[in-house]
Amino acid sequence: MRKILLNSLFTSPAVLGAALLMSSSVFAAQKTEVAGLPAVEVGTQSEANFSGSAAIAPLADVKSLEAVKPQAQVSAEFSSAKSVVVNEPVKVAQAAPEAPATTSTDSLNQLNRYSREGRSMTSASSDQVTSVSQLSDVRPTDWAFQALQSLVERYGCIAGYPDRTFRGNRATTRFEFAAGLNACLNRINELIAASTADLVKKEDLATLQKLQEQFAAELATLRGRVDALEARTTTLEKQQFSTTTKLAGEGIFAITDEFGVRGTGGNNTVFQNRVRLALNTSFTGKDLLVTRIAAGNANLFAAPAGSGAEGIQTFNFGNTGGNQAFIDWVAYYFPVGENLRFYVPAVSGLHYDYAPTISPALDAADGGTGPLSVFAQRNPIYLIGGGSGIGATFNLNNTFQVSAGYLADNSTGSQVTFGANNPASRAGLFNGSYSALAQLTFNASDALQIGLTYVNAYRQGAIFDGGSALASSGTSLANRNILGSGASQVNAYGASIAFKLSPNIVLNAFGSYINANFVDDGQGEKDIWTYGAGLAFPDFGKKGNLLGFVAGVEPYVGNPGGGLRNDIPLHFEGFYKYQLNDNISITPGVIWIVNPGQNENNDDIVIGTIRTTFTF
Repeated sequence: MRKILLNSLFTSPAVLGAALLMSSSVFAAQKTEVAGLPAVEVGTQSEANFSGSAAIAPLADVKSLEAVKPQAQVSAEFSSAKSVVVNEPVKVAQAAPEAPATTSTDSLNQLNRYSREGRSMTSASSDQVTSVSQLSDVRPTDWAFQALQSLVERYGCIAGYPDRTFRGNRATTRFEFAAGLNACLNRINELIAASTADLVKKEDLATLQKLQEQFAAELATLRGRVDALEARTTTLEKQQFSTTTKLAGEGIFAITDEFGVRGTGGNNTVFQNRVRLALNTSFTGKDLLVTRIAAGNANLFAAPAGSGAEGIQTFNFGNTGGNQAFIDWVAYYFPVGENLRFYVPAVSGLHYDYAPTISPALDAADGGTGPLSVFAQRNPIYLIGGGSGIGATFNLNNTFQVSAGYLADNSTGSQVTFGANNPASRAGLFNGSYSALAQLTFNASDALQIGLTYVNAYRQGAIFDGGSALASSGTSLANRNILGSGASQVNAYGASIAFKLSPNIVLNAFGSYINANFVDDGQGEKDIWTYGAGLAFPDFGKKGNLLGFVAGVEPYVGNPGGGLRNDIPLHFEGFYKYQLNDNISITPGVIWIVNPGQNENNDDIVIGTIRTTFTF
């Protein structure tokens, strides 16, 4: 009904004229102040106010789509850790964009907007001007200005000043003036529709009729804007994918090559890609269901004997082979109370999805917005195991945080499952490969964070595998039993620290000792070591950029026995992510591995990469 009356006011000045013929007893003779009534927003009286589902984080980080971490979008405080839901606010495709959270007190802001538009129209071509009077401003001395000022103060058409007055000592454009007039038309229309016409004075209706006639062209423009907004809203309502689900995506294009390794048959320059699409669903505004689809063709370079997975890059992680598309991550995050958060992955869960990794500047959740390599992101202890299970993080207070989780997988050297879905012998949720993590995080201050981590695991494939049974970091000797059944019993102890010297300089370091008993190999327990340090410069040269350097030792066996070598496999890496715009970044970088395969007789591995990342 309100909309019908408003359109009548826009299109037919006769409505006001007819109202003047009504009995004067209908209107109050005395001046009546309308207090406490909300001001009507210009041009929004019929606009649908609808927003997307609650936001989710590291898409920052779909495991790297920033489908989490992106930043993932449950709430600012509750974000998962995988890339494709982004490090940065997640860009949503197909879902309806959130409408600005305006209130009636924004009317003056809208007046300023119309003021700018009015000025731009007066400088447009002459065929857009219907009369010379349109080129003139409305000055405080004009009768129209004074008439509108009186209406505003009497009926509270525009809110914004504490005393609800329309103060102004400058001239206004005709479009700015028309916006204020439109607000008063709406307000009086509301009073009439609410059967409170006794609050409206007869003289004011006459003034409105005269103002409406003089500013008919400007009011018609405002009406066209409202109609266009209504049409756009209707289109969005019909075309939106879901009211509870948002789409986050990441695409990586990488030109990369390996130099210097002999005896491998040669490595050529390649153009590789990986794409991840995450459907991020929230039912309550605080929970998050992630369903991610991934495809990629990033095959590994041929490397020296025994080198394992040193230097593996993030876009190699999760390669599906030939760009086949798979649902490669399904998980649900939800809070219980204010301090407890749970993580339940059905497939492809990782410990760093829920536990803090103490690497705030470099951990990009295996996405394309951080370092080139998997090793450079975080302590490799978080790569021990993965799959299906449960994880939780509990905030004891503002300083201490406890994380714990259990993940199981049925992957073997010949079959990759990323989950505990196989009911066969030596498989399932409790009778196959598993890893259990416990961590205490100490947030000493906004600048200093320390984490102490313990992992107990039984692995039927590689140790640092993320639930795939395939090595994702370290030498072959540090990952797999080469003499016995291939299985290993693991107890791992790690420490990580991060210190923020300033918002633009962040240091981090980590170290882990892993005691591994390779089953049936006829040898004693093995000592596996890994450690490293990183230096990051966020926003280097431009907001969104990231310059980083990492030096460390990928996991290796310190006491291999059997005449095998234990040379330290050094990892050096430098990269610079340049943010072209909100959605595209380019990252050139170099990875240099010394003593790959923990053997100084092997050629050094040198990898050069130019990576382009698209996030949306």
